[in-house]
Amino acid sequence: MAPTTDWNPILHREFDKAYWPELMNFVAEERTAGQVYPPRSEVFAALHLTAFADVKVVILGQDPYHGPGQAHGLCFSVNPGVRIPPSLVNIFTELQSDLGIPPAATGDLRSWARQGVLLLNTTLTVRAHQAASHQGKGWEMFTDEVIRAVSERNERVVFVLWGAHARKKKALVDPSRHVIVESPHPSPLSAHRGFFGSRPFSAANAALEAVGRAPIDWRLVPT
Repeated sequence: MAPTTDWNPILHREFDKAYWPELMNFVAEERTAGQVYPPRSEVFAALHLTAFADVKVVILGQDPYHGPGQAHGLCFSVNPGVRIPPSLVNIFTELQSDLGIPPAATGDLRSWARQGVLLLNTTLTVRAHQAASHQGKGWEMFTDEVIRAVSERNERVVFVLWGAHARKKKALVDPSRHVIVESPHPSPLSAHRGFFGSRPFSAANAALEAVGRAPIDWRLVPT
């Protein structure tokens, strides 16, 4: 199940740690017992689509979506043709307010990932219809190491942290090298507390352009 891109030499030490086989056994047993999302082939999609060398922006989520056909390994993203979830609707609303980009007809964010936006959930699998069911099983140790590895880069990366869970990861980021953009979560429960009006997309691009890195084209193109 491990990633086989340029992340592999960076993360390979994780595969030798005690938690890794325990985590893999847990996920395998969960798949034997019932439905687990995303599909096995897409668990590491964020690392496959956004190479370590290409990371410009990190957006952190928590769990994969736990409904049928939604999750495909990228935080906040859903498969083409799937109804756009409420948090992503609010993300698109803020994107329009920030950069004038109309809401997309698709919730598939792979075009962002291919430009260097690492769309990382901190837990990479979930039991169907049971949010948080795979938290605390080891995924967080792995994804914390992903965040640390990006933070160790000298080239500026923008970390977009939405909500209390993501903002706890600030401790893993070197603010002398990188830029942190944070706000409340885009969930309907919290978006009106400061997510709307936070302008994260223009802030991320400004931080990239300030050091000569190309900005992200946040318009979504069909994949």
